[in-house]
Order: sequence, then C-alpha cells, then structure tokens
Amino acid sequence: MKNLQQEEPDLLLKESNITKAKLHRRTFLQYSGAGVAGLALIAAGCKKNTNFPTDGTGDGDPVNPEGINLGSGDTGILNYAYVLEQLEAAFYAKVVATPYSGAAEHEVEFFKDIAAHEVAHREFFKNALGTAAVPSIVVDFSSIDFTKRDVVLATAKAFEDLGVSAYNGAGKLISDVKNLAIAGKIVSVEARHAAYIRELIAVNTFADASVVEDPNAFEKSRTPAQVLDIVKMYIKNPITSSNLPTS
Repeated sequence: MKNLQQEEPDLLLKESNITKAKLHRRTFLQYSGAGVAGLALIAAGCKKNTNFPTDGTGDGDPVNPEGINLGSGDTGILNYAYVLEQLEAAFYAKVVATPYSGAAEHEVEFFKDIAAHEVAHREFFKNALGTAAVPSIVVDFSSIDFTKRDVVLATAKAFEDLGVSAYNGAGKLISDVKNLAIAGKIVSVEARHAAYIRELIAVNTFADASVVEDPNAFEKSRTPAQVLDIVKMYIKNPITSSNLPTS
C-alpha cells in the first residue's frame, strides 16, 4: 500500500451566482461563469465553512462507510474530483483545528486560507453535481501525527502534488470544454498551494524536478486509478472507478 508521505448526464457549465463569502484577509475566491445546466441547477450557496471540524469531511452530510461508485462520463470525473476535494478539506480542517507544535503565526494563517479554498472546491462540486454527487467519504488520518510540523508539511505537500497531478491526468477525460475550463481554474489554485507548502519545507523547491518533467517543463500527471490507489489508505469507503472514461 502506498503512503502519501512517500510518495450519464452531460454536464454543461453555465452562468451562476455563487455566493462570494469572505475568506481570510488575503484571499478571495471568485467563481464566475460556474454552474451546471445539464442538471438544471445553480451552484449557489457555496459558502466557506470557517468552523473547521476536527475530523471528517465537515460538509454536514452523514457519512457513508459503504462503497462509492463514481459513475461514468463527465459526471464520474467530477465525482472523482469531489472525492479528492473532500479528502483535502478534511485534512486541512484537522490542521487548522489542531495546529502542529511550534507552528508560526503566518503558517497557521496560510493554512486557514488553504482550508477555506478546499472547502469551497468541495462545496462547488457538491452543488454542481446535485443528486448525482456521491456520498460523503469517511476519512482515516490515523497514520498522520498532526502534532509534528515535518509530518504535516510532508503530507500537505503530498496531497497538493497529488491533487495537481490528478487534475492534469483527468483533464483529457473531460468531454465538455466548459467543465474542463473550471477544472483548469481549480488546478491552478491547487498548484499555488503546492508551491507555498514546498517553500515552507525547502527554499527553491516550488517547481523542482520531482513535479516538473523535462524536456517541456510540463507538470506531472496521474490517472484516476493511480491516484485512487495512493489515497485509499486515507479513505475508508471502497471506491469503484471502473466506469470512468480512460481516453
């Protein structure tokens, strides 16, 4: 089993009126041109949760320990992204609720920003998918010592690098260009998180050879199967991805 610290409805995005809730003093997420027409709903009420829970996904829904089938087509890919955003939101909720020993004030503040971003991403997918959204995942962070800075930063780095590679790998599987455009906006934010966390660990590592491939300076990518195999140790629900598109 890999450890992170080591390494169908046609969804058409349309104009929506997502609530712009205040984030931390430095960051504001503004989603324009985002929503879902295929399911005839508006991705509204995407308020950021500032009362970060100590564990779980924190989205207020009852958890489901049973298996999760992501589905097929664009719906399946969006559910795949939704699962990953649930996982990241739960991780950062724990980081914010119980900061590691010796955490500097600026580190705590930036983690609050990142946590708010991940909650916003999670809620965006939940609202966009509507009744097609998979149940909330049940997380298992028992292997992570949240009291230690090096462990938290290493895990955060792994999650962020993995998230960027996941979006990169899923991009070619999205059929609707408007869905692809939204994914591009989200992966850009995830890459900013990754760069910041990498710099906290070691200066000038924000885009080193471990994530940027030669000779074209492209970011690495992973398939959904590769990503889900890596994160399964942190998710109690068995996840079925066999119906996802592969090309």
